[in-house]
Formats: sequence, C-alpha cells, structure tokens
Amino acid sequence: MIFKAELVKGMAKTAHPYGCRKEVFNQIEYCKNAKQFNGAKKVLIIGASSGFGLATRISLAFGGTKADTIGVSFETGITNRRTGSAGWYNNIFFKEFAEKEGLIATNFIGDAFSDEIKEIVINYIKKEFGKIDLFVYSVASPRRKDPKTGKTYNSTIKATDETFYGPTIDIEKDELVMTKINSATQEEIEATQKVMGGEDWNEWCRLLLENDCIEKKAMTIAYSYIGSQRTYKIYRGGTIGTAKCHLENTALKINEEWKKNIDGKAFISVNKALVTKASAYIPTFSLYAAVLYKVMKENGVHENCIMQIQRMFSEKIYSGTTLKFDDSGRLRMDDLELREDIQNQVDDLWRKITPENFKILSDYEGYKREFMKLNGFEIDGVNYEENIDIETLKTLEQ
Repeated sequence: MIFKAELVKGMAKTAHPYGCRKEVFNQIEYCKNAKQFNGAKKVLIIGASSGFGLATRISLAFGGTKADTIGVSFETGITNRRTGSAGWYNNIFFKEFAEKEGLIATNFIGDAFSDEIKEIVINYIKKEFGKIDLFVYSVASPRRKDPKTGKTYNSTIKATDETFYGPTIDIEKDELVMTKINSATQEEIEATQKVMGGEDWNEWCRLLLENDCIEKKAMTIAYSYIGSQRTYKIYRGGTIGTAKCHLENTALKINEEWKKNIDGKAFISVNKALVTKASAYIPTFSLYAAVLYKVMKENGVHENCIMQIQRMFSEKIYSGTTLKFDDSGRLRMDDLELREDIQNQVDDLWRKITPENFKILSDYEGYKREFMKLNGFEIDGVNYEENIDIETLKTLEQ
C-alpha cells in the first residue's frame, strides 16, 4: 500500500508509518546535539504520543538525562477501516530507539481518564518500574467519560460571552475563510472543563501518592497556553481558556499536597503557540500561528515543539538554578512569543492580511509543513512512493 496524505479541514485522516519514524528520529537527533541536562530518571507521561507529550518523552530520554519512561496514550492501530494513527507509530518507533540505548520505554494504550488504565499503570510502577520522579500531564481530548458517574462529557471550542467571528485557514483547501462560532452554553463550558481541566490530573496525582509511586522531591507538570489578544476571545476567553484556568488552579492544590507529603512540586508550563493535533482545530489559531512563525523566524527566536521542550528542561527546570515563576506560579515558556517587539510585528502583519495575500505575508508554508510532519508527511529522506506491506506493519508491537 502507498500511503498518501488525506486532509479534512484541520484533521489528517492518514499517517505515514515510516515518515513518523523519521520524524521521531529527527527529534531524537536534535536533543542529542542540543544543550544537555541532568534531570528526572523515571518518568510517567500522560498523552505521550504526539505534540508536547512526545517531545517531553524524547527530550527526557535523549536530551542528556537518559530517563526511563512510561507513556500513556489513546491511539488506534491497523483496523479494517484505518491504517494506524500517527501516535500509534510514534509510540512504536520511540520505543525502538529508546531500547537501542538501553532505556525502558513502556507504552500503555487506553483511556487515561479511566480507572482501568490508572490501575494498570500504577501496578506496573509498583511491581516493575519503580518510583517516578517526574509526572507530566499532556492530555488534549475531545471527550471524557467520568469513571465515577459513567457520564460522557464533550469539549467544545467556543467563546463564552458572544458569537465569535474570525479568520481561519482551511488547511485542506489552502484558503483563508471567516469563521463564525456561537457562544457556548453554561453546560458546554462545564463539559469542556470536565474534559480539559484539572480534575483528571488531580486524580492521577492523588492515586500515585496514595500508592507510594512517587519519589521524594518529585515534580509534576501540566501544559497550558495563554496567547495574545489575537486569539483571546476564542482561546483564553473561551471554553478552552476556562478549562485551562481550572487546570492552573488545580496545580496550586496539587502543589500543596505534594509539598506536604513528599516535599514535591506541581506547576503549569505555559507554552508557545505551536502546531499540534489539538491546536489545528482552534478557529483563528492557525492564521495567528502562521504569522507568528514568520515573525519569530525573521527574529531568530522561532522554536518548534522539541526545541521548546529541550529548552524548558535544559535552561529552566534542570538548569541548576532556582526556577522562576510568574505571579500565578506558572513557568512561562511563551516568553519569546509574547515579547513586545514580536507581538508588535505580528499586529502589523495581521492588519494587512487578506484571503489573497495570507500565504505571502505569513509563514503558511512553514505552518502547513509542520502540520504535515505531525502525521509523517513532507519529511526529507522518506520515500513516499514506497509500497508498504500492511502485514509487516501489523507485526510492529507497542
């Protein structure tokens, strides 16, 4: 079978297995050649198969510290209808590369919100893996089934106070279109918080503590985003932002518990606007990111996922210096994005953008290529005309 890219608006329906392998390899090589750090040795990552979660896993394993890792993710392998998600292959090939270096790289595929997966992972830590010294929560999900009530909650991307109008890139058609999103109901706001807020992170932290799975002075980190005024109404001021505020407030509560019980630490890392599977769905975000990419590249401060996470560990968390937080106790990895000069240049370009010139005035080409790379396409060194044997892919093990 020859794997071709199939796009539907902000979603890729296909992934290229060996393109995914090459992208994982490229990220590993970046970390090996970047500034190194000495940090956590035993790490649990929820949402480890793509985006920031995958970058975190790669950085910790290959960026100096040589960490053993457990990755939990909800991915799909080869079925009668699908040929395997990008995250499915990312897990497999990360494990291959890590084990060649003598590292433990255990993958658990399932619903991280469920009691079942929590029990399986905790039993594995207690019986085989050993106590963890870093727990990273990097979940982006469209829905969550509450294990206590059985009710399923669906997250929404909407403004909370009024109907939202904004320009959005249709990546399938390479067009700039106006988007209209109705204001969210209170039920939708609460449901999004249930899915993307801090409730599940807190539950994981509680269970890990109760089961004595955490080393003294361990840390736990969850990822968030704030962004600029260009995305405020649909992001920070919208349903997602409400959920992220809940996540950030949860960090303060977890920090108290971990400080009291293990002299540990819990905090949020506010990251830069980047192309991820989750961010591609957010109205206006695609155009903002494409403009931001152009400005940051021209100023020599652009970072992709792996670059940002490697900097987070090497220059901030494990730099040997005291960690600096903002007034709300958050680590700010969006420091370069929100520099005044960067945002002023973004605003100047934004005012000139039209459906006819957006590809010229923004770095749409770079944005789209990053999106394609998430799914294993448009990566140098990959033969996209190769006829891949599906039966061989089925033998690959998580």
